[in-house]
Amino acid sequence: MGKGKLIDEIFGEKCEGNYIQPTFITDYPIEMSPLSKRHRNNPELTERFELMVNGKELANAYSELNDPIDQLERFQEQLKLSEKGDDEAMHIDMDFVRSLEYGMPPTSGMGIGMDRLVMLMTGQQAIQEVLFFPQMKPIISE
Repeated sequence: MGKGKLIDEIFGEKCEGNYIQPTFITDYPIEMSPLSKRHRNNPELTERFELMVNGKELANAYSELNDPIDQLERFQEQLKLSEKGDDEAMHIDMDFVRSLEYGMPPTSGMGIGMDRLVMLMTGQQAIQEVLFFPQMKPIISE
């Protein structure tokens, strides 16, 4: 288990559910954010944040990495983590690296999970309760 995965596991187990008021979690370890730019002041961190509300992640955002050399190195690190059993590690996407080599401009974005927003608004604790896809709901035997 890499350092980033360990931090993520501890954070998920001990901290995540305790953020009731809207809280921004910032500056994630580089291993957890392979598509994010390095932090301006600390090269071990990335420019990323998550918005936590009522114990759940509501939004995720980061400055997108546009350096092809750094991106390929991060993909290679992700591959090593995958070989060690990390099921969330990314694969090497050479088409993406090639696109960066052609000159992707600096970008950023923010994703707000509509499913999580509906969970917050309806007071649901399980994401399956707000998904519209029947195959995502747990099978209840009668």
